[in-house]
Amino acid sequence: MFVRFLIYGALGWCMEIVWSGLGGLLDPKQRSWKLVGYTYLWMFPLYGLVAFLFEPVHDAIRPWFFLFRAVVYGLGFMATEYMTGWVLRKLTGVCPWDYTGRARWHLHGLMRLDYFPAWALLGLGLEYVHDFLVRLTPAILAALSG
Repeated sequence: MFVRFLIYGALGWCMEIVWSGLGGLLDPKQRSWKLVGYTYLWMFPLYGLVAFLFEPVHDAIRPWFFLFRAVVYGLGFMATEYMTGWVLRKLTGVCPWDYTGRARWHLHGLMRLDYFPAWALLGLGLEYVHDFLVRLTPAILAALSG
């Protein structure tokens, strides 16, 4: 599970860098072809939580119709974004992704309601990643143990 925690953390960083880089291109206020992407060091362990939070949920709801799974994933990711943002704000005084003043449909600056479709689709996509990583993990562990 720890190996997948590391892989999800790295994948999350990569996805966030691409997302934020494309966001800079699409935002009319900051439109730039530089495609500068960024992330925060805090995000690695948060994305790594997918191994511990998403995988058991995916296993539990695997037989459900895909739209129901998408709703569960969207709500789950939004709740996790809110809770982790709240914890970071309490611990450090700031939430790295504070949406206050940058988005219309946010809740306390900690999550964006309009991101629900993106989170739902990400969850459906992560189903395939999860299944692939479960098959790949024994080979990774064998290679590491040497």
